[in-house]
Amino acid sequence: MAPHRPAIEKLAARWGISKVGLGQWIQLDATPTDNGVASLPEALRLLIEAGGKPVALVIDEAQQAVTTDAGNTLMAALKSARDQLNSPDHIQLMLVMSGSDRDKLLRLVNSLSAPFYGSQIQQMPLLGKAFIEHIADLVERQQPAQAPVDTDMLLQAFTAYGYRPQLFMEALGQAMSPLAADESRFEQRLVSLAQARQRDVEQDMASNYLGLDPVQQAVLWRMLEMGEGFRPYNAESLAFYRRITGKPVSAQKAQRALESLRERSPPLAWKSSRGEYAVEDAAMTKWFRSLIDAGRWPPGADE
Repeated sequence: MAPHRPAIEKLAARWGISKVGLGQWIQLDATPTDNGVASLPEALRLLIEAGGKPVALVIDEAQQAVTTDAGNTLMAALKSARDQLNSPDHIQLMLVMSGSDRDKLLRLVNSLSAPFYGSQIQQMPLLGKAFIEHIADLVERQQPAQAPVDTDMLLQAFTAYGYRPQLFMEALGQAMSPLAADESRFEQRLVSLAQARQRDVEQDMASNYLGLDPVQQAVLWRMLEMGEGFRPYNAESLAFYRRITGKPVSAQKAQRALESLRERSPPLAWKSSRGEYAVEDAAMTKWFRSLIDAGRWPPGADE
């Protein structure tokens, strides 16, 4: 909005609006009038008219919005703005929402009360071989003695880091350090670092699980197993808790267990403002699935 401030202020004055803002991100004071503040659809319409172009609003980690009433209100306002500004043959407002956890992002679309009910979630492509080849080319140009770089080993390490470039690049710096203790190729050191981190993460998850009391374990197990379909207090879940713990578990006990999972540091459970629960760290679901596939769930005290 800032580059179009003069035009927006003129349009706002013509519309009798004294203040224009997009949430808490930016506020523009227009010519003082007796009227109030522009609604979100009005603010976006002003921006579209001032810029003379459609607007694309990109919201990262959008699933965080559903953890508060204010966030849900903002999402509902964005949906209203989209519905008011767009028609089938004339798109003026495009909303792009991304998130690092598909299960949580689904809370924006998966029920009648969700702000964007009926919209689709799509998996974005992960960085892969092209990214690794780019990194290998940089290494070979900056350190010719390292050529040719083994891109297969780099991709193996990148995969172990969950396709996260920041973690991968930090480890790459360690592997290529002149202070590295062994004489092996940096690719092998990088793979070793990735495998060691993966083992540490899995051991931490197993330790966190084993440190829970039986009801907490049962509730977390159910949450991992059911994903988006997790309903903590229905008859099926209560029967599951009883089967796992060997004792009856009331809805009140399950609720206390859930709250204790949320209060741990770091937390193991996430809650939306509508009372929906999910595993806090999506990596724990991948860990759970890998142990299920290997026939090693639940983790034992000897791990």
